[in-house]
Amino acid sequence: MPRAIWSGALSFGLVNVPVKLFTAVAQKEVRFHMLHAKDGGRIRMKRFCSVEDKEVPYDEIVKGYEVSKERYVSLEPEELAALDPKATRTIEIRDFVDLADIDPIYYEATYYLVPEKTAAKAYRLLVDAMRRSGKVGIASFVLRTREALCCVRPIEDALAISTMNRADEIVPVGSLEIPPAGEPSERELHMAEQLVASLSAPFEPQRYPDVHRERVLALVEKKAAGETIEAPPEEPAPAQVVSLADALSASLAAARKRDGKGEAEPHRAPARGARRHAAPAAARTARRRGKSRA
Repeated sequence: MPRAIWSGALSFGLVNVPVKLFTAVAQKEVRFHMLHAKDGGRIRMKRFCSVEDKEVPYDEIVKGYEVSKERYVSLEPEELAALDPKATRTIEIRDFVDLADIDPIYYEATYYLVPEKTAAKAYRLLVDAMRRSGKVGIASFVLRTREALCCVRPIEDALAISTMNRADEIVPVGSLEIPPAGEPSERELHMAEQLVASLSAPFEPQRYPDVHRERVLALVEKKAAGETIEAPPEEPAPAQVVSLADALSASLAAARKRDGKGEAEPHRAPARGARRHAAPAAARTARRRGKSRA
């Protein structure tokens, strides 16, 4: 089992549950080192002073905040430490809210909360109560030197805690310059809904592997083994589709072909003029047939 990175208590009301914090996500990004192309030597970064143009030892470096162009305010470690939040050992749930009310844009990093053996019953009680009510807890706690806003929610038989972005850290949609667009036609909207329905499936995260990472690691293995590397073939350029309706129709056909349902075109409603003249035309045809029989 991985090592806990924090220990304390989860509290709601007057109930305290001793817990330990474990990382829930292990990033698998492929990381590279910078090497000298000539001899393969590792490239090391040095700290240089822009004024004296010389390397500076670490003990002579302080933190500075830029208050205006090229003007900084220096802060000593002791001054910053005095402002650190009090490192309490409690995750205090302030409110219970509906999970659907939290937009995923607020989530940051996720951890697991594991109870001490003596608190297993209280822990299970909170898991079951949150699951049955459909609620999640909004809490805060100090992780390292930062007070984090977080969401506590049940995942299977465990509680997960996700640190959250603050409200003033979210870029509002209203600040974006989204170009105006005309209303889609009813036919386009209907085909788009059909396309969404045809591509709908249960969320199974294992179906979406990091293909690029797998290719990079495979390339590394081949080069380490001394194999000859051939350039991959170029992928064909996507077809240029001018009409949105044509793009939707082609997408629907491809989705049906993938699902083995053929490539039939979606049902098209008759044009307004055709609907208006269909009934009179049928009536005239019926009268002519009646006269011919007489």
